[in-house]
Amino acid sequence: MSRRIRWVAAFLLLCFVALVVQLSVIQVAKAHAYANAPGNPRVADVVTNDPRGVIEAADGTVLAESVPAPKGNPFGYKYERVYPQGALYEDVVGYDSPLYGLHGVEATYNKYLEAHDAPIKTIGDLFSNRLETDTVTLTIEPALQQAAAQALGSGSGAVVALDPQTGAVLAMYSSPAANPNPLVSLNPATEHAAYAADIAGNPGGPNFPPLLPMAYRDSFAPGSTFKIVTTSAAYMLTPQYVTKKYPAYSCLPPGSIQGQTTYLCNYAHENCGGDIAQLLPPSCDTGYSLLAQDIGATNLYDEALRFGFDQQPPIDLPHSPYEISQFEPPSFYQHALIFLSFAAIGQKNTSATPLQMAMVAAAIADHGTIMTPHVMAEIRDGQGNVVARYHPTVWKRPDSPAAAAAIGHLMRLVTTQPNGTAYGIFNPADDVAAKTGTAQVGPNNSLTTDWMIAFAPASHPVIAVAVVVPDRPGSGTGAADAGPIANHVINVALGH
Repeated sequence: MSRRIRWVAAFLLLCFVALVVQLSVIQVAKAHAYANAPGNPRVADVVTNDPRGVIEAADGTVLAESVPAPKGNPFGYKYERVYPQGALYEDVVGYDSPLYGLHGVEATYNKYLEAHDAPIKTIGDLFSNRLETDTVTLTIEPALQQAAAQALGSGSGAVVALDPQTGAVLAMYSSPAANPNPLVSLNPATEHAAYAADIAGNPGGPNFPPLLPMAYRDSFAPGSTFKIVTTSAAYMLTPQYVTKKYPAYSCLPPGSIQGQTTYLCNYAHENCGGDIAQLLPPSCDTGYSLLAQDIGATNLYDEALRFGFDQQPPIDLPHSPYEISQFEPPSFYQHALIFLSFAAIGQKNTSATPLQMAMVAAAIADHGTIMTPHVMAEIRDGQGNVVARYHPTVWKRPDSPAAAAAIGHLMRLVTTQPNGTAYGIFNPADDVAAKTGTAQVGPNNSLTTDWMIAFAPASHPVIAVAVVVPDRPGSGTGAADAGPIANHVINVALGH
């Protein structure tokens, strides 16, 4: 009998332990998921009956708000979301669609924007069920956002502008841009049609997510803008090659580098050579191809990692694999070192997002430091009290201050020296340091992806910019296609 009692007691004890574990999972481990699950009646009630908080730009311009919904709408909502600025801020703000969910800031800061319990401040609050929404203020400067959109016009491309000292995103715009208002329509037919149209108009094609923000979630061959990373690898990891003189070529003949089977030529077959100070302003491909062989695959890969390649950028927006910039590991080059030369000049398998290249420019501007990029400035509750405020943090330190200063000087020569590839592009009053990029892409290299990265003023930078204009037909260049866009944004930023 006592044996049976012990078995029963042990079984009941196991049941009790299992109950405690299950309650712990529900109350602790999965509490947040259950509390925010779409099937939770309280969540559904908030979605259908309560407004969301305001999203505003740095100057208070309203970018998203809730307004009373038409009565009898198909979803039965009491409020609908509207975006007064239309497509201008969609890259950052995103949308809150009844059918397609949350994107952008609407998703990242949803817990602040949706109606939630107000803090208890008085005895009366204990017996009330007050809900409130918060206001999310962004770092985006409307004048710069509008400047980026105006400069890009109807062409395909993207602009990212950062404050190099804080990481604040001052502008982030992609063209073509999609108006989020039809996507949040309370008419399902309107939503479906808008979604289908956005897929059809997506430069990435049907295999990419709709409304893909090109500025931070699409990557391209960076062309010669990547030479800033290659130059940094020389200064930081192989300084003996900074002053090495490389022979002048217009083209490297086949066989010059292991695995090379065709001519590797400079733009317009220009003849160039010398040390890094002579190679960077004219963007000498032949010289940098030879420099890459001296630096080596491991060092170049390590420096790319130090700049954030092959890693998820920590920006406070929804993430996806598309936003990871790519640089192949050393093993990729061991049987054909010519691909290391291509990588060092931003061609072939190397790819980068506009955000990544803006961070490269910002690193040189901020003494070798990459600050964590962010779009949220602060969040305030319904009474105007600060709920959260962004505090700048360091993400990477790819360069020493001395190396960054030396490279920044060379980037300034790109704009001021007659043989510099960005000579005459920028307003002299802006004191711009820059690097152009022109990547050959498409069938038989029939297209170019054109870049400009820059910061200004060079002596005390307050803005770092990256511009990409992808898949241009013919023989476009970074200077001609991306340069005027970067110039306009910097002009507006500096008030010139």
